[in-house]
Amino acid sequence: MRNFVIFGLLLGLVSLPALAQDFPKAEIFGGYQFTRLEGGINANGFNASLTGNANRWFGVAADFSGTYKTISGINASVYTYTFGPVVSANHEGVVNPFVHALFGGAHLGASVSGIGSGTANGFTMMFGGGADAKVSRHFAVRVIQADWVYYRFSGMSSNKNVRVSTGIVLRF
Repeated sequence: MRNFVIFGLLLGLVSLPALAQDFPKAEIFGGYQFTRLEGGINANGFNASLTGNANRWFGVAADFSGTYKTISGINASVYTYTFGPVVSANHEGVVNPFVHALFGGAHLGASVSGIGSGTANGFTMMFGGGADAKVSRHFAVRVIQADWVYYRFSGMSSNKNVRVSTGIVLRF
């Protein structure tokens, strides 16, 4: 009986690495974004995020972005900082699809040469997802990320906005 218990404990210790799930614990994304704002305004900028994965399919993301546009001498920018859950299919395949719901704030800035500038802070939320193509264990390419974006500044809302991003993902 004693040998059986020792054999069972030894077998359990040897098999522990096989039981461990192989999924990235953290992912860092950085890349380009194209944003189509309500009213037909197209803007360009950056998108960056940090995701901590609790298990193979659930994580929490912090997403930061900046969008810039110059129209008729007006330089405008919109920065967002959002947080929320991410559901993904972190599996051993080449493509990793994901969806997320992000909530947070936005900062709008505008300046006119020789006249002045102004800013406003507001609420934003984003619903969307995308797909990462695995290149190696620690590197992937975000083929696409598409988000519907809602802004609310000083009682005025804008809900016909779309953000599309692409870039690289570092996985740890």
